[in-house]
Amino acid sequence: MTDEAYMKRALRLARRGLGKTSPNPMVGAVIVKGSRIIGEGYHRNYGGSHAEINALQSAGEDVSGATIYVTLEPCCHYGKTPPCVEAIIRNRLERVVIGTLDPNPLVNGKSIELLNRQGIETRVGVLAEDCRELNEAYFKQITTGTPLVTLKFAQTLDGRIATAAGSSQWISSDSFRKLAHKLRAASDAIMLGIDTVLVDNPELTVRLAKGRNPVRVVLDTRLRITPGARVMSELEKAPTIIVTASRDEEKISRLRGLGVEVLTAPEYDAGGIDLENLLGVLGRRGISSVLVEGGAGVITSMLRHNLADRLVVAVAPKIMGRGIEAVGELNICEVSRTLNLSFRKIYRAGEDIVIEAGFGSAADA
Repeated sequence: MTDEAYMKRALRLARRGLGKTSPNPMVGAVIVKGSRIIGEGYHRNYGGSHAEINALQSAGEDVSGATIYVTLEPCCHYGKTPPCVEAIIRNRLERVVIGTLDPNPLVNGKSIELLNRQGIETRVGVLAEDCRELNEAYFKQITTGTPLVTLKFAQTLDGRIATAAGSSQWISSDSFRKLAHKLRAASDAIMLGIDTVLVDNPELTVRLAKGRNPVRVVLDTRLRITPGARVMSELEKAPTIIVTASRDEEKISRLRGLGVEVLTAPEYDAGGIDLENLLGVLGRRGISSVLVEGGAGVITSMLRHNLADRLVVAVAPKIMGRGIEAVGELNICEVSRTLNLSFRKIYRAGEDIVIEAGFGSAADA
């Protein structure tokens, strides 16, 4: 087998950590001796052993002289666990094949130097694009301090996410709703505006897929949320942050008394929460991925301020006519100034067509 083939195996292993390792990256490792895989592992959860250590521990024989394939540069600093580079050196592995460098300044290129000084051969850049895409949220948070932002919505063929009266349940198919819950489980936080909360009263937890609940972030500039809103239920399983510009201390105190965190944030000059500032706050908390589920006002604001990285849209085989558009006014007067997307995947989910696209590569940020 080739280096690329073993790295593909390491990538498949790494994906098993989806939704479990943040703010750490997903990493997979495969140990090969001769032409046999003698050990493999992945980073299972935040705070747990790294992929390289799990691979070494799984090996059924002496690993000296073997090659280890790892999707991300091994760490060389003490964090929640000891440096993986030390374990590689101590176990006398002969060769290390790395998918991509770690953008973390504590690691970036330093592990390669340590290994080379010990006479251990290294190869960097095998399936590099795939390895960076796997951890684009980690790369974005490390390099910019802000989380990766994914806009998710379902619309009719003519671009409506709700009727003129506000009814939106259900435009998408059951299959896409299950996919949406998988996206939630893979995200650190889920964000939506107060209008969607008041109209749809969503719970915003993971129920149709396996995985953890993300932190629920509600943008409520004037603090209109009511105590009966479902986003304020099950707080021990799914924390909720209400982001507001209001200074109504009585309301804020009442909400905090219910166990909800209230975060006071600045507004844009034209109104609405300053999302760029908010994303910086979330990034400093270690939140590396945010799934935006609506409504149209939040989606439009994210696009207007160029804050979105990815888009996941279900296009249902329905025509509504007059209704609420997914994206509002962006003040674009020329075709040359439109927001350009690069399609990553197009596939079916039940009757819907799902489009996954990017607004540029967060991994290269």
